Amino acid sequence: MSGLSIDKLSMRFDLPNGASVQALKDVSLDLKAGELLSVLGPSGCGKTTLLNIVAGFLAPTSGEIRLNGSLVTGPSAERGMVFQQGALFEWMSVRENVGFGPKMKGQNPKIARETVDHLLDVVGLHDFKEKAVYELSGGMQQRVALARCLANDPDVILMDEPLGALDALTREKMQSLVLKLWKETGKTIILITHSVEEALLLGERLLVMAPRPGRIHKEYRLPFAEMGVGQDLREVKKHPEFAKNREEILAMIWDMEEEIMGRTEVAS
Repeated sequence: MSGLSIDKLSMRFDLPNGASVQALKDVSLDLKAGELLSVLGPSGCGKTTLLNIVAGFLAPTSGEIRLNGSLVTGPSAERGMVFQQGALFEWMSVRENVGFGPKMKGQNPKIARETVDHLLDVVGLHDFKEKAVYELSGGMQQRVALARCLANDPDVILMDEPLGALDALTREKMQSLVLKLWKETGKTIILITHSVEEALLLGERLLVMAPRPGRIHKEYRLPFAEMGVGQDLREVKKHPEFAKNREEILAMIWDMEEEIMGRTEVAS
């Protein structure tokens, strides 16, 4: 079966004092190949935990994940990760960073070089390929991280707050780039964000998660990602349905945060 299937996934962290934290409970989701999913919710709702389990960095307490019918049991090149900070090799050049995966896989050097050059063109870094990573701005470093991920040709790209540290203008440019890459490559993408606007812009499907235990509270199917491909994202934000969904989700998350604060006050 093509796509990603998450079935009754639960994750409990046992603490040294004997207590435990139920980070996720009975999360189920089917994602078709090529879909773009954004996930948001208040702090503590298990967004990053979910992403780390999909990546294979964590083993769930119960439930399972299958990618194209195969059980996910650990990290794999089929699932590429883009972190909030690029996690790049700062002593290497841009070209060397992007080409690291193909080199480790023993890919033909000529083919690998052509792939790297093509990807650097796609992300707008053709003129910076011989620069060291530390010479680049934050936005450029995230472009390198995206290109490096794509160089491994994963089926699924996982993004954990990849644009959160960028200034507003750079962030908007990177949002447009994510949409461009999604449409051109046909990759399945799961993006974690704390920004409601970003989740609306970049989510063909959008999950709002609720905390304690982390679970899917509501799912939206939205037109804004398709609208944003090749279009000024500020124009997309002017759509009346965009504003309506934004206010609804903000109110939803605000109510969750209020509930969490109430629990904390009672506990203290």
